[in-house]
Amino acid sequence: MSTPEYSGIADGLARVREQIAAASARVGRTPEDVRLIAACKTFDADAVREAIGCEQMVFGENYVQEAKVKWPGLKDEYPDTELHLIGPLQTNKAREAVALFDVIHSLDRHSLAKALSRQCENQERHPVMFVQVNTGEERQKSGVLPGEADDFIAACRNLYGLNIAGLMCIPPAGQPPEQHFDRLAKIAARNGLSELSMGMSSDYATAVAYGATSVRVGSAIFGNRFYPPAGQ
Repeated sequence: MSTPEYSGIADGLARVREQIAAASARVGRTPEDVRLIAACKTFDADAVREAIGCEQMVFGENYVQEAKVKWPGLKDEYPDTELHLIGPLQTNKAREAVALFDVIHSLDRHSLAKALSRQCENQERHPVMFVQVNTGEERQKSGVLPGEADDFIAACRNLYGLNIAGLMCIPPAGQPPEQHFDRLAKIAARNGLSELSMGMSSDYATAVAYGATSVRVGSAIFGNRFYPPAGQ
């Protein structure tokens, strides 16, 4: 997907919504089938407010620490917003993640599942969970391996009692994403999961064609990122 010259949040959102609608129509879906998550990591609260002014109510953050600073005030102002954790989650951040996020996309190991389960019980709060699958089997990337996904999903449901709604993946850079989206969809189908979190700014239209129910779009909405200092 080519990236047009950036012209602001309102235009970015309009363009992404048009692309989602067109991609949906091509495969007999409706735009309402696809949740647009505006990935706002490194962008400040004013950028989020501008997006909310364009009727965008679903947002994604990559870092617990950044969300802790940005979102309590925004949630007070806009209680109907929905906040998704779309980046890797350290086990020692499980308590804060359960408290902050409505949806967690990066569940990928037993130690994290156990910690999240404990915090859900302690806080009486049950965020929706996605299991992240490392479809490219990349050593440096988070995610459960495809061959281990079925057993891990079963453990998350039956052993840890987590609210597993679907699967998430990030295809390897430089590879066509189609095979990875297809692989994720097949794992989800055989486990009775209807939600697929896949597709980012460069490939969200393709993801829609392969059944994505959530797409995580950042730069196509907010423009180039300004990265936080090390440690966040």
